[in-house]
Amino acid sequence: VQLQASGGGLVQAGGSLRLSCAASGRAFSSYSMGWFRQAPGKDREFVAYIGWSGVSTYYADSMKGRFTISRDNAVNTVFLQMDSLKPEDTAVYYCAADPYNGSSRENAYRYWGQGTQVTVSS
Repeated sequence: VQLQASGGGLVQAGGSLRLSCAASGRAFSSYSMGWFRQAPGKDREFVAYIGWSGVSTYYADSMKGRFTISRDNAVNTVFLQMDSLKPEDTAVYYCAADPYNGSSRENAYRYWGQGTQVTVSS
């Protein structure tokens, strides 16, 4: 599975962005998909994941109520809708594919995209 993240950019605090992660390769619909992010000088952290069917989702506490993860298996794409953005959301955002049940742990994910930069100005 190859992953291509897009949709990042510069936005003012309080604004919104929608990230996309397009997958190529077989069996996208059998993977759980996750989003992680890495801010400058910090470790990569979990954002959200979604199960293979799209029914189950899970978010890091700081993203609950502001971020929404979704997927469209017909077009092999997972999305991250980010609302009420804050300067501390500034980071490179990565999508990843987990062949099992989805996890907040990085080492559960087998495939990673290249990342897309999100910058939130105050």
